[in-house]
Parts: sequence; C-alpha cells; structure tokens
Amino acid sequence: MLHGIALRIVKCKADAEDIVQDTFLKWLSIDKEKIKNTKAYLIRSVTNNCLNHLQALKRKKEEYLDGIQFPDFINKFKELDLSQLDIQIDTQAALKVLHNKLEPLERAVFVLREVFNFDYDALQDVLEKKKDHCRQLLSRAKKKLDDEALKINFDWPAKPQWVENFTKACEMGFSSDLIATFKSDVKPA
Repeated sequence: MLHGIALRIVKCKADAEDIVQDTFLKWLSIDKEKIKNTKAYLIRSVTNNCLNHLQALKRKKEEYLDGIQFPDFINKFKELDLSQLDIQIDTQAALKVLHNKLEPLERAVFVLREVFNFDYDALQDVLEKKKDHCRQLLSRAKKKLDDEALKINFDWPAKPQWVENFTKACEMGFSSDLIATFKSDVKPA
C-alpha cells in the first residue's frame, strides 16, 4: 500500500521503493508508543517523504538551469554549422538511389564520370574496360536513373563502406578507397 502511494506521487518505481524503505528505517528507530494510529502515521510519513523528494528534485533542476547561461548557450547553438547534417542526409539518400538502381559497374562509371569528372581514358585504366563499354555503361546508368526518377524507394540502406568511401573521396579529392570499393563490387563474370 505504501509503495503504491509513493509510486503515484513520485511516478518513479525506484524512487518510490527508496522512499518506502527510508520510511520503514525511520519507523524502526522511533518510539512506537507515542503513535496512536500506525497506518495513518506510515501513510503520512511516506506522503511527506515523497513531497520532500519532489521539492529536492525541483531545487536541483532550478540550480542546474540557473547555472546555464542561456545567452551563451544560444550563441554557441547559433555558431554550430548544422548544414552539414542536411548535406550528409542528402548524400546518403543519393547513394541509396545509386546503389538500388545501378549495377556495380554502371555505378562505378556513373560516379567516377559524373561526380569526379574522370575522362574515358581514366575510366578505361581504372576499371579495365574499353572506352566504348564505359560510354555504354554511362548511357545505360543515366537511362535507368531517368526512368526510375519518380519511383525512388529509400527503404534499403546503402552500404556503410560505400557511403564512407564516397564521402572521403568528396572531401579529400580522388580516393583510391572509392575505386577499391567499386572494384570489389564489380566481380568478373
């Protein structure tokens, strides 16, 4: 019964158990002959202990909030560059589309040509495919992306390594890790 009362007041099981336990410890150390109604005494003790606990929590919260300098906090928040989050989300969404709609070789040609501006000679060297084949792969990739532009589904996540290598290549320029990812995806038939 006491636990139920404490739980209704403090709305936290652990705190309610602690308050009831503290009440019983206090009960064991007092002179019980002075108490006329034990049940009423214990209920009142638990209730008072709960109210004291809530007041202590309120004071702690106020002290914590008083310690925060809101103008400084707001200025620091304004200084944060949250635009990077939008760019990362957009990049991941774009990579999911590429991963879902294009075959590994098409994806490699499309990204290296369209994003990193590789010419066909470089594509031939990197992917070990003829220039004409690379042109055909790029054309096929563009057609697939155009055909599916309205039906894009973002449910399946892109591979983390693919996203990480792409981001690294964009931030630092050309990255051999991205090409290594493409090569591992493109398995010779």
